[in-house]
Amino acid sequence: MKNPLYYILFLVWIALFCCFFTPIGLLAQETQPAGTPHASIQLLTTSPQASAPGARPTSIRGLSAVSDKIVWVSGSNGTVGRSVDGGATWTWTTVPGFEKRDFRDVEAFDQKTAIIMAIAEPADILKTTDGGKTWKLVYENKTVGMFMDAMEFWNHDSGIIVGDPINGRFFVTRTFDGGDSWHDIPYAELPKADSTEGCFATSGTNIRALSPASACFVSGGPQRSRLFIRDKAIDLPLLNGATSTGANSIAVKNPHTFIVTGGDFAKDTVQDKNCFLTLDGGATWIRPTTPPHGYRGCVEYINDSTVLCCGTSGVDISTDNGMNWNLISSAGFHVCHRAKKGKTVFLAGSNGRIAKLIF
Repeated sequence: MKNPLYYILFLVWIALFCCFFTPIGLLAQETQPAGTPHASIQLLTTSPQASAPGARPTSIRGLSAVSDKIVWVSGSNGTVGRSVDGGATWTWTTVPGFEKRDFRDVEAFDQKTAIIMAIAEPADILKTTDGGKTWKLVYENKTVGMFMDAMEFWNHDSGIIVGDPINGRFFVTRTFDGGDSWHDIPYAELPKADSTEGCFATSGTNIRALSPASACFVSGGPQRSRLFIRDKAIDLPLLNGATSTGANSIAVKNPHTFIVTGGDFAKDTVQDKNCFLTLDGGATWIRPTTPPHGYRGCVEYINDSTVLCCGTSGVDISTDNGMNWNLISSAGFHVCHRAKKGKTVFLAGSNGRIAKLIF
């Protein structure tokens, strides 16, 4: 048997060790952000680059997830992509005659039917009913200065597109037959814009359905950002001062609860005034306690309390209705979208990157 003195000294050493290191361990646990979600971004694919000499990689800003399996994307270089297996494999199309056009938004209804929007001069809308094999031009507007920003559908039949101001009023066109035909809202009924005000065709999410019978959209610019609801124009407290500042995206939880994101896409790491939320339909606005970590061009509700936003400097997630945001990826994405009939959240961005959110 060993000397009892050694045994006593050993016990004393163990006690000192525990007293010294246990508080350090507890401190390390306490300094972890409370409620930090276990979420990450998984890259699925990158789209093919255009083969023409000097062509730039495809930038994807249009994204529409019909279900956990069916997802469509659209972007520059006349590019449209479709997956019917949750993003495992993709079919890519360069729309003939539109090789140099930028499809900033897409609305898909199933694996065969989708609508794409080419933004500017002329502003064109195309529709496919055979999975992207062929496309029909269903609308064209050659007005000087035309620039369509985003598209939203309430259901399979009713949709709306908002565009930058023409002669001092925002452009709006509607469809009531699933995009087969479009009808411009009369000029006198269009929302008035300030001289420097416009919309950002960042992610197709600056216009959203507010109720079964109405929509809302947000604007930006060097002087002001606003939220337009029916005949009301509500000033937003987002960052301004440059043509690259203002609101880029809005997510609607219910007719009273919205989150608006934006900032300055030319200085995309600036966190100042890049996100605000309202609980009373825009009467008052709340700045998050912990804002997103930079400019964010898209925001999307994932469930009742979880919200995702993305921009060129990263992706943030909030599990408390947008009051506190945690950076989960420094990789930039233009758009994020939860499946209409499912739970999968997809993202897309520059260089043709497509990803999904992993919990």
